[in-house]
Amino acid sequence: MAKINRRFIDKHWLVFIFRGALAVLFGCFALFGGLADMQSVIATVSVLLLLMGIVDAVGALYGSTKKHGWVNSIIDALIDVVAALALLFFAKNNITNSLIIISVYTIVSGIIDIFHGFLSTVDPTDRFIRVFAGVCGCVIGIVILNAGKFEITTFIRFFGAYMLIVGATSLIYGVHNRSQEKEDEIARKEARRLASKKRARAKKAKK
Repeated sequence: MAKINRRFIDKHWLVFIFRGALAVLFGCFALFGGLADMQSVIATVSVLLLLMGIVDAVGALYGSTKKHGWVNSIIDALIDVVAALALLFFAKNNITNSLIIISVYTIVSGIIDIFHGFLSTVDPTDRFIRVFAGVCGCVIGIVILNAGKFEITTFIRFFGAYMLIVGATSLIYGVHNRSQEKEDEIARKEARRLASKKRARAKKAKK
């Protein structure tokens, strides 16, 4: 088992599960729900990002109790909430402004995922998942930024595809981190058992 760098681990595994479920639901809705009205698109994306921000904020509260990871969760929550508020108050149903905000959000999220991928763990599975999601975010963000000539249904499908990727990788990451957490617990129990045996042998030798 690759050792998890607990100094940089960013979220509880349940945060990834909830965040992944939200992203998958939105991705399916964006791809197959027939969103075609600009106002509906902005409202739906804003609600999604606000919900994801709330999930990340809960993750930050959890991280603060464990003395690790809360800064990363706060950053993620701020990015989600700021993007949601920007869509609600600055996009004003303007497709150009919406494209810019969503593309910047997607690219920044991708960069942060890549950053987390190289700092959160030395586990190759975790690293691949985060870096893969990050690269997809950067690529799709650039595509969305240049999607002004497409219809609104096309650009929202690009974003929906990205959310499906984020959702799937978050769910996999959460499940994998849960298994790592169990392995860590077993390893710590075994270490305590061996230490106890060592102390018992030392006491016996002194007698």
